Amino acid sequence: MSTDLIEPAEAAHSATAEPDRVVGQSRLMQSLLRYPSSGALAGVIIVSLLFLFIANPAMFSPRGVLNWVEVSAELTVVAVGACLLVVAGEFDLSIGSMIAFSGMSMALLIVFGGLPAWLAILIGFAVAVGTGFLIGLIRVRSGLPSFIVSLAFLFILRGASIVAARLFNETTLIGGLQDYKDHDPVAFLFGGEVFGGLFRWMSEHGVLAKLPNGRPVVSGIPMVVVWAAVLTVAGSYVLHRTRFGNWIFATGGDANAARSAGIPVNRVRTLLFMFSAFCATIFATAQVFGFGSADASRGLLKEFEAIIAVVIGGALLSGGYGSVIGAMLGALIFGIVSQGFFFTGVDGDWFQIFLGVVLLAAVAFNTYARKKMTGGI
Repeated sequence: MSTDLIEPAEAAHSATAEPDRVVGQSRLMQSLLRYPSSGALAGVIIVSLLFLFIANPAMFSPRGVLNWVEVSAELTVVAVGACLLVVAGEFDLSIGSMIAFSGMSMALLIVFGGLPAWLAILIGFAVAVGTGFLIGLIRVRSGLPSFIVSLAFLFILRGASIVAARLFNETTLIGGLQDYKDHDPVAFLFGGEVFGGLFRWMSEHGVLAKLPNGRPVVSGIPMVVVWAAVLTVAGSYVLHRTRFGNWIFATGGDANAARSAGIPVNRVRTLLFMFSAFCATIFATAQVFGFGSADASRGLLKEFEAIIAVVIGGALLSGGYGSVIGAMLGALIFGIVSQGFFFTGVDGDWFQIFLGVVLLAAVAFNTYARKKMTGGI
């Protein structure tokens, strides 16, 4: 008799517990979908703790931290532009070649054209954004997939960079640009460093270590880090707080429905390709005046790294869903792991395997999460 009493009680408990568990799971899934960057944030914490225990302590010294923050910031700059495009259901595979093309354009204008750095930078940005407009125009007028159009420009821009460099110079590397950031305020905005006085004060008061020559181990924060922060904040605000951001989501979610609602889908796409080119040129300018040179091989595979950062950040490759903050966190994971391999002494070639595995895992998880919330759609 006691058994008869217990079994119904257990059955009743199970009947009530199961819905609670399902509700709990759906709430967790809703939270993940509401904040696509949550998975990337967890990833940052996990990889940071991992390398904190297994890597050389120098990785988390001031100089070590700045190394992987700078790598992350460079990728963030192009990942922001790539993120907005992916949310709109588009791809830009010309990012890496645009980096080489715009950087080479500036270097040629300065070294062989005799132009001041600020004017060469403005022309470089104008040419790059104009090229982004052309890519977007071909995409919307021809109806060809952005994958094909931007892939074509990947080869066009890379080839143009190599041909132009060899036409004016015997090699594809143009140097002699080291000092421009110290004399040209516009060049400084991309290749300079900020908070140098603060770091000198810290080293003089024993807060920060010094190099053998007496200089602080960290001389300043590179401007590319500042640009990454500005673009992340601005991109996130536009995507989540403006009407244009709603247009981006609608374009990626269902372009036909967006058109029916009066959204200028073609204009949105074209503007986003222009913005992607703008971000790539920021990256290029920071490298030209940070390294003091331009190279036709710069930016190689950056388009794929940017897309990986965006996907790790929670975006769906099908469009209509994503987060700029998530893309930034994805880039941060990229920077931590790439430098972490160096500080652990692991062969750097393993990093490529890591990227492939993480990309597959991120796409699988994002797709699974979306299907769970849409009932398999």
